[in-house]
Amino acid sequence: MQTLKRAVITGLGALTPIGNNVADFWNNLVAGKSGAARITKFNPDPFRTQFACELKDFNPASVLDRNDIRKTDPFTQYALVAAQQAVTDSGLDFSKMDPFDSGVIWGSGQGGMLTFEEQVKEYTVGNYVPRFNPYFVPKLIANMASGMISIRFGLMGINYTTVSACATSNTAIMDALNYIRLGKAKVIITGGSEAPITEASVGGFCAMKAMSTRNDDPATGSRPFDTDRDGFVMGEGAAALVVEEYEHAVARGAHIYAELVGAAMTADAYHMTATHPEGKGALQGMKIALKDADLQAADVDYLNAHATSTPVGDLSELAAIRSLFGDAPAHLSISATKSMTGHLLGAAGAIEAIASILSIKNGIIPPTINTTQLDPAIPAGLQIVLKDAIHKKVRVAMSNTFGFGGHNGIVVFKEMN
Repeated sequence: MQTLKRAVITGLGALTPIGNNVADFWNNLVAGKSGAARITKFNPDPFRTQFACELKDFNPASVLDRNDIRKTDPFTQYALVAAQQAVTDSGLDFSKMDPFDSGVIWGSGQGGMLTFEEQVKEYTVGNYVPRFNPYFVPKLIANMASGMISIRFGLMGINYTTVSACATSNTAIMDALNYIRLGKAKVIITGGSEAPITEASVGGFCAMKAMSTRNDDPATGSRPFDTDRDGFVMGEGAAALVVEEYEHAVARGAHIYAELVGAAMTADAYHMTATHPEGKGALQGMKIALKDADLQAADVDYLNAHATSTPVGDLSELAAIRSLFGDAPAHLSISATKSMTGHLLGAAGAIEAIASILSIKNGIIPPTINTTQLDPAIPAGLQIVLKDAIHKKVRVAMSNTFGFGGHNGIVVFKEMN
């Protein structure tokens, strides 16, 4: 039987609504800063929801060359920025490696939504004259982010993009773990990116009545577990992780943040957009991820909940957590960082993976902000970190993500021994 190799995290990169690099993201996360504000990318007045978590003070021209910007959709630009940060952080020199030993497994739920929207508008405004941009298709397709990252660093190994709605990034991270374990790669850049704050995307989610309508107070719009929660707040950005085979990382003297020890995917097989009301798929996914990690529920110190702030979704996830961890697990702290970043859809898992990893590294659990009155349906014994971050030794952190179509993706990180 083949001995599975260990996978560790040696580099991180983040471009988020509360920080354009990992340090700023983490500091603002711990401080409980909201990234939500009125939408600036277009006039949101006609829309039911008029706010989102946009990137702040980000100019792609400051980090990307003009040619790359011209040829790519923002979701790919975000991916390139986060990936560059992660590679720099890792200290890897790919010129000293066999290019076929390294690859990219990226995630994006929507891909080039802005490109598609702009090109269709031009087509209709131009009286349906087919004068499409020659980069229309390359800018649009979701796999272009992984392709452009591989081109940037000359990585000729495994390369593809996962799509599983809001579970997308965790799917990508899981696949990276498994390819490293099987010895099919020594290094994989993984993560996710999303640029969904467009008229069509916002309009579509508004039509579903899935987003908060706290237009008079956007900063408090995302309020997971709160009795007055009324939907999620859309976010944009990217996050990248360098997943490296343990012995390869040790041999080059790499700094190791944490070990990626387990992951799993399940399906609710229940509804197009709603989670299973009893959290059956989420429960089984968490169980499988822990088994994959050779851990017990009692080993988990921190759980970064999916918790988008929707009335049904939050409760179904907590039902699954309660079934696995018990009514009052004293060892487990839970928080929902989407209350600050918003919901980055396909990039959410990658952002929250970094939050989970840094909770291990720094011994700090970020808070859930805006939640002033817990839903009475939530079991009183669950330790949800509210308002302020807490200092706590974190040896094992779990991160949950769930997506339309019933996709459940769970990843588990562990402190290096």
